[in-house]
Amino acid sequence: MATEGRQSNIDQGARRRSINDDTDYNDGSRNINELAAPCPITETQYDEERGRHSLESIRTQQRAIEDEHRQDTGIAPVQKSRYATFYTISYLILFAILGTLARLGLSALNFYPGAPVNTSVLWANFAGTLFIGFLSEDRMLFSNKPDLDGSGSGSKQEGNTNPTNQQNGTANGFAARSRPDRPSHLAVKKKIPLYIGLTTGFCGSFTSFSTFMLDLFFALSNNLPTPVSHPSIDPVSSTSAIHRNGGYSLLAVSGIVILTVCLCLSAYQVGGHIARSLESFIPILRYQKLIDRFSAFLAWGCWIGAIIMAIWPPDRAGRLSTDNNTGADKWRGQALFALVFAPVGCLARYYASLWLNSIFSSFPLGTFVSNMGGTLVLGIAWDLQHSPLASATGQIGGGHVACQVLQGVQGGFCGCLTTVSTWVMELHGLRLGHSYRYGVVSIGAGLGLLVIIMGSLVWTHGVIPSACE
Repeated sequence: MATEGRQSNIDQGARRRSINDDTDYNDGSRNINELAAPCPITETQYDEERGRHSLESIRTQQRAIEDEHRQDTGIAPVQKSRYATFYTISYLILFAILGTLARLGLSALNFYPGAPVNTSVLWANFAGTLFIGFLSEDRMLFSNKPDLDGSGSGSKQEGNTNPTNQQNGTANGFAARSRPDRPSHLAVKKKIPLYIGLTTGFCGSFTSFSTFMLDLFFALSNNLPTPVSHPSIDPVSSTSAIHRNGGYSLLAVSGIVILTVCLCLSAYQVGGHIARSLESFIPILRYQKLIDRFSAFLAWGCWIGAIIMAIWPPDRAGRLSTDNNTGADKWRGQALFALVFAPVGCLARYYASLWLNSIFSSFPLGTFVSNMGGTLVLGIAWDLQHSPLASATGQIGGGHVACQVLQGVQGGFCGCLTTVSTWVMELHGLRLGHSYRYGVVSIGAGLGLLVIIMGSLVWTHGVIPSACE
């Protein structure tokens, strides 16, 4: 006992000496939290989240499993059934339409006099990234095993569970349920068409990398649309600005980049925190074939309906001429044509990621190609709208309808082909060096494309208002 007491005194003395060596208690600063707080990234968090569980390591493990399966059996891993593929495509179509409507609506709502942020797409990017962070972290909503063969034999999730959550499963009035561990739950979620539709379809279409790049170019060229926030007798343009020094344009570009990237990265983390905090209240989705069939019918019906309404606008019934109807069908250019092209862009991004993302584990090539391709098409469509060169009919951009089609290509096809939510998710999942390289190359290449395509017109021949503005 005496020996143990002496050893305890020695340990306590050593701890006191260690504290005194690390902290000077005589300078009156021991209560300053800035000096006592832990580092932003601890070594354990860095090793676990950015090393062993990084996006690169997951891709490497997937390739190793597929190669091992191919060597053992001589055949490629089993692909999705026809039912799962059809339902996945249907969900992508449906949520591409809903995501586009949400993005266009939220952007319009945030373009108002006195708005603190001039880049209105920022809030769509923020909300979409927040939602994908919630879906990525949530382990209860899709904890049932999906029905992938069309047999309707969905069952409860498989894999390891947390015993503590089993014991506390009856809290808050819910039936006893377990919280699956992350690896087994991801193996279940990634096979569910509804989950793919929500993440790749809705969140990917709700956010837009090409519009983010467009705002960067407008800031660089001093053409960023700004809501009029002062009274004036004469009409005031929201797109014309006083000439400024090039250094201010560089500050504007830096501000949009910092604001968008930092806010969306924070939104992804906050979405995960919300999923964790609401875990006890999130119901388990009972996966049924009826939901898939109804959603498939709704998706194809909405897409076909949008195409029909775009060809034959209902507000033109009984009218012989369209010369005076440009104001009446303004909604067709702002939303309807975008809904027609939105599923095409979403499906193109989905298959580009499916085929290209596994080529380089440290650089998501599928998402990069989709973002650059959408930005390229957006720049070309914008040039065609605003070019001062008249067409054979004497109308800029081919006339009012052609201008609306180009507007739909920008907001629908390009907006859904490009994504910020997936891009931010990949930035967070990659290792530190790869993440910075991927982010810098994406922003630099996207802005560079618009500088070449749109800048060659803006800074040479100049632009004019489009026919549908």
